[in-house]
Amino acid sequence: MVVKARRSYTESQNADTDRTALTVEAISALDRAAAKGILHRNNAARRKARLMRQLVKLGGPVKQQAAPAAKGKKGAAAAPAPAPSKGDKKAKK
Repeated sequence: MVVKARRSYTESQNADTDRTALTVEAISALDRAAAKGILHRNNAARRKARLMRQLVKLGGPVKQQAAPAAKGKKGAAAAPAPAPSKGDKKAKK
């Protein structure tokens, strides 16, 4: 798939939609290979980046995806500390 997508970039007779469709198929094939352990995830990411860079260089459509929802502590904002209640017995007397 990756080779097919790269060849579609060099052939001028392919429409932009064909190039985009082949790129999407190649990216999903790389994702599947990385998920199964055939390719290392960084290797698949590097190949996907190179494909997208070539597509953008040729003037292909660029879709910006929304940032994924934050999971865990790294991307999430800190939760505010709860305010002490008035009936709290541990408060100052």
